[in-house]
Amino acid sequence: MSRHDPVDAEFDTELPVLVLRTDANMFHHGTVGVIRSLGRAGVPVHAVLESGAVPAAASRYLRRRHRWGPPAPDGAPAALVAHLNRIGRRIGRPALLVPMDDGGAIFIAENSAALAERFVFPRQEGGLPRTLANKSTLADRCAEAGVAYPEIRLPLSGQDVDEAIKQWGLPVIGKWAKPWRLGPGQRSTSVLRTPEDAHALFAAAADRPAAGPLILQRGIVSPQAADWFFHGYFDDASRCLFAGTGRKRLACPPGAGQTVVGEWLPNPELEEIGRTLGRVLGYRGVVDLDFRLVPESGTYFLLDFNPRLGAQFRLFTDRRGLDLVRVMHLDLSGRPVPFVRPHYGRTMVVENHYLRPSVLRAAGGMSRTRLLGTAEEYAWLAGDDLKPFLLMGAQSVIRGAEKIAAPRLSGARRGRSAASEGTKRTVSA
Repeated sequence: MSRHDPVDAEFDTELPVLVLRTDANMFHHGTVGVIRSLGRAGVPVHAVLESGAVPAAASRYLRRRHRWGPPAPDGAPAALVAHLNRIGRRIGRPALLVPMDDGGAIFIAENSAALAERFVFPRQEGGLPRTLANKSTLADRCAEAGVAYPEIRLPLSGQDVDEAIKQWGLPVIGKWAKPWRLGPGQRSTSVLRTPEDAHALFAAAADRPAAGPLILQRGIVSPQAADWFFHGYFDDASRCLFAGTGRKRLACPPGAGQTVVGEWLPNPELEEIGRTLGRVLGYRGVVDLDFRLVPESGTYFLLDFNPRLGAQFRLFTDRRGLDLVRVMHLDLSGRPVPFVRPHYGRTMVVENHYLRPSVLRAAGGMSRTRLLGTAEEYAWLAGDDLKPFLLMGAQSVIRGAEKIAAPRLSGARRGRSAASEGTKRTVSA
């Protein structure tokens, strides 16, 4: 156990876990968070990972890494079902299936009957995760539940883009309706600060039909605006058994990205919004909701609904060692779930994103040394499980070197090509 994990619950070690990612991302820190959390509790943890080079694969708490699967959920669901069932047979007993991205959550909900023999998971209404993860349909569900959602438009022409900017002003937010269908390295959310930015993203829609349509969302502009998030677990009756509200102190990219520095803070109003939304929707399982508070009006706008475990879920580790994935394991194994004992003020830092220049600039007057030195949880660094941190550092250096070298190599290739063309012209002459 780590010094952060005083487990005050009885876990069913006969219920193993399979962590599923469908989006290739070797630096997904939520994956290693699940492996450590349940592994420390004595639960056998398996994971579907791209390769042994993924930092999470080096965790001492990972029982076994399994081969990367076929595409999901829209490309070839039957192939992925067969792949997971083969893994289930290899594990040898029913396993808790934990999706780490929207695509996986959608896939499990829509293929639950085919997976039920070998896996345990919250029995979600089949189409609900897709509806909530889709940015073009989420607004309607928010309206049903009485939750504020920023105004959106689906531009069909450049004129529509100009009209949105004229009506709302800049910046506006660009989002893809189906972000789980984006290709590697493609950003799901962009802050568009100029008309040129907006038109360039609209033009890119032709190259990303699977992820579309492109959505323009009114920017929530306020000098006092604050980013918050709600994490919760809902049982099969949509009762919230565990909830936490956190403040996003830093994000990557700044203003429109994932949490880099987060703090667990009490927020009864936001917690009630999250609990009510889950209950009204009939939601089951783990949820990660992003909000922006406009203090002038006191309004919390829902920005994103992630129907799965959030990467920063370990921030919400209470004083008895419970977190969201442990609560899910207890509930789905038929064990009692203790009442949450909040650890307000607890902070978490995602080290590899924290050191990016754009994030450091956004930190401004924040004491970077203080933040790094006093965090209760690090996404990668753990004294009882150092290898993922070391491998993450090594892979980050390699990737950084590749980015630095890429323009030089491209320039060298262009130079060789120009020289070759010059030689051809000389010979021809």
